[in-house]
Amino acid sequence: MNISSILINHMTEPIGFQLDDLRIDFVVAADQFIQLTKQLTIWTEHPDQPVYQTEKLPFDTNYFEVPLVLSPRTRYQVKVTLEDQNQNQVTGTTFFETGKMNEVFEADWIAHSDKTIQNTLFKKEITLDTKVKQARLYITGLGVYETYIDGEKVGDEYLTPGVSAYDQWLQVQTYDVTEAFNKAEKHELLVSTGDGWYKGTLGFDGGMANIYGDHHRIIAEYHLEYEDGSREIIPTDQTWLTTSGKTTKSEIYYGEDLDDTILPENWQPVMILDQDKRLLQDRLSLPVKIMERLPVQEILHTPADEYVLDFGQNQTGWLEFYNREPKGTKLVFQMGEILQKENFYRDNLREARAAFVYISDGEEKWVRPHFTFYGYRYVKVEGNTQPLKPEDFQAAVLYSEMPTTGTIETTNPKVNRFFQNVLWGQKSNFLDIPTDCPQRDERLGWTGDAEVFSNTAALNMNVFPFFKKYAKDIAVEQALHDGMVPMYAPAMGNSDGGAAVWGDAATIIPWNMYQIYGDPAILRQNYPAMKSWVEWIRQNSSSDQLWTGTFQFGDWLALDGENPALPTGKTEEDFIASVYYYYSSIIVANTADILDFPADAAHYRQQAQQIKQAILEEYITANGRLAIDTQTAYALALHFELVPESQRARVAKDLVARLKKDNDHLTTGFVGTPFICQVLSRCGYHKLATKIFLLEDFPSWLYAVNLGATTIWERWNSVEADGSMNPEGMNSLNHYSFGAIMEWAYNYLLGIQSDAPGYQKATFAPLFDYRLKQIKGHFDTPYGKLAVQSQIEADSEHTIKINLTVPFGITVNVDLPRAENVPVTVNNQQKLGGKFTLTCGTYAISYIPSENYVEHYTSETPAAEIMADNLLVKKIDQIDPVLDFFRNDPAAIQGGLGTMSLTKLNTLLPFIQISPENLAKINEVLAETPILSEREAVAVV
Repeated sequence: MNISSILINHMTEPIGFQLDDLRIDFVVAADQFIQLTKQLTIWTEHPDQPVYQTEKLPFDTNYFEVPLVLSPRTRYQVKVTLEDQNQNQVTGTTFFETGKMNEVFEADWIAHSDKTIQNTLFKKEITLDTKVKQARLYITGLGVYETYIDGEKVGDEYLTPGVSAYDQWLQVQTYDVTEAFNKAEKHELLVSTGDGWYKGTLGFDGGMANIYGDHHRIIAEYHLEYEDGSREIIPTDQTWLTTSGKTTKSEIYYGEDLDDTILPENWQPVMILDQDKRLLQDRLSLPVKIMERLPVQEILHTPADEYVLDFGQNQTGWLEFYNREPKGTKLVFQMGEILQKENFYRDNLREARAAFVYISDGEEKWVRPHFTFYGYRYVKVEGNTQPLKPEDFQAAVLYSEMPTTGTIETTNPKVNRFFQNVLWGQKSNFLDIPTDCPQRDERLGWTGDAEVFSNTAALNMNVFPFFKKYAKDIAVEQALHDGMVPMYAPAMGNSDGGAAVWGDAATIIPWNMYQIYGDPAILRQNYPAMKSWVEWIRQNSSSDQLWTGTFQFGDWLALDGENPALPTGKTEEDFIASVYYYYSSIIVANTADILDFPADAAHYRQQAQQIKQAILEEYITANGRLAIDTQTAYALALHFELVPESQRARVAKDLVARLKKDNDHLTTGFVGTPFICQVLSRCGYHKLATKIFLLEDFPSWLYAVNLGATTIWERWNSVEADGSMNPEGMNSLNHYSFGAIMEWAYNYLLGIQSDAPGYQKATFAPLFDYRLKQIKGHFDTPYGKLAVQSQIEADSEHTIKINLTVPFGITVNVDLPRAENVPVTVNNQQKLGGKFTLTCGTYAISYIPSENYVEHYTSETPAAEIMADNLLVKKIDQIDPVLDFFRNDPAAIQGGLGTMSLTKLNTLLPFIQISPENLAKINEVLAETPILSEREAVAVV
């Protein structure tokens, strides 16, 4: 047994972060569960002089909530001690360090007198006479900055200080710069700034510039502690110098122009700005880093006689290249997501120039942009005088530092590619805020996208700190808009918003993070904002109990809209809004319970019940029939349990009927898509859910995979079947929302579901399907890795084999399908039935199910599928000549008749007359014949 990791507020060794609600989580690696005690010790100088220490506590959770008053600029050492009943101990250690906290900056805000400079440099030269024992830099800048000591970049993060409503709060970064100051006596301190989100142009239709300000500026303090015990602070003040740098223009949408022939000169004294320092706060944002680097897969010479780099993967970041060009050579790199007719294409980026222009100084070296980022797979290269070499280019992939926590893999390579696309969509868009897309003139923190994807996001990666910061972004905007949630956060000066689903990010994201991580910190942080959102709905709705009369996005980008020009879908907007009004009220009531606000809990629970009753009266009959016959309406009614349990089977049946009318294809948009497969699997229609998931024609998730997608698209048909781009102007190829289906895969394909916040109690209840015979994956719960590997039809006896790993501290309730009263072997021990409980350990489980998973034809099998199976055709020919019709008219099988069963054709068409006796025999043959793909996989007939 050992302690494999310790996290501080869900981060590893954080320095300079806001650490209120201090919580220390630890993961125990062990082969089996044993009784333990846990103890936490925290100290600053000496282990035997702790500033905080618990008693030896029973191990009932794997975390400590620490009511410790922290001091500014202090490193705290942490030790977790576990002890068993035989007094055997194991320990784990880590640390965290506070930033300036509420300590006022001595430094001044400094700037250049010229506001128009695109790249402002600030420098100070110093000489140190004494060796440095410890050095810290506390710094921020506007728009974005990079800082250097003696020409070497400080830290490994980029685009600092990140994006926020800079007029409301501004994040300070803390760096350990001890090593940099020990390399010499004389030092050059340098800071370089660009426009970023602060000053650059952002938003639709050309956007707005100077949203938060029009003048680059920095504030910094270098805190030095010398070996002789003395201390010194080097602040930004009037002694610093400033000039313009080599970046002649940069913006988020524009890209960057970098001229390395420029030698910064004309240094002049800085100007001191009178800016409020009270907005400065220790950071919440995770660092944005180069998390991966991708090589060039191919250099393309296109029919348009252009040279294009293909990195093989749509992603977010920037191009890095090794410069071999003579001085003065101008290189132009343009970014794009897709080729059209084998040529470079970028029209879907709209007003975003998204280019990198570089003028060479003749020096061979690696070159990169500094103050922008791109969403791209392809790069068109112009202006080069030297041959292009793949090894001279790499894609630096930028996203917030979030460890991957979940994976799923099947035997279907298209499904595996899809799951990779979901993860890449998340990586591409989780760059400090959850953007809608990373490439065009948008890249905004859209609330609705983040809300529908938040559960999937938390299963794929550790996003708790990421969403804690974003939840604050939302709350900050709400405070400026009387509780209303804008369309995106930060709102970038846009006051539009107040729509259901999008606005409900204010309640749903904090709630989802609590459910997955078991930590109420975001609930505490955002509780006033959560209440203010629900109150805003109440005050602005034109109805007493329903939510009506305000702007809504509806089921955005649904395919069932009666007006093709409107992307809001057919599901009534007020129904969607009222359902989310109900759900947000429930969340606020439940949060009030957790935070011990009983009066609020009672009030909002009563409000929720009143809203629910109003929904029932307006939209659902006493017998459970919905007034709105859309896939999304049924999905919402089932997912949010709007109808009594006694009526849910009827609503599920109506959903299945609606899907059948739609040829079992989705017509849902942003709202309905995440829930369709979940409610189908939950209500006993897992086979249909799997069928929908595995469809490959439009609209489907694998449609995009077949067309070469490496991320999730904004639209079901962002690319048409012939490979051409959808002509709609709003068309991103890196939009993660429809990837929310992956939550269903974790819950039902892997079978991992949480029964208690933080997965301390979980259910393992996989649902199997013949099309996905082997599945493996894991989720790193807050307690450790919960891993699954399963295989159905493992042998001629139809054995199901499962390997299940349960981490220490979790209790798993196992519920195996088709295992009632069936012998189940668990690590060579026999159990009767598939319901039992497991704790920490690795388990080999096997059983022969009560019904095998070999798929057979049915009386509903379409004629086209029958005609594709020669064995089946031969069997039916021996009973009745009905298939002669399709042999004599092969075109018929390709049309609508081919989609119908023989039973239905016999009912509808007068020229097809199968006797009742023969039809019964045909259906019997269908039921006893394994489908063709099953027979090809294993000899079962």
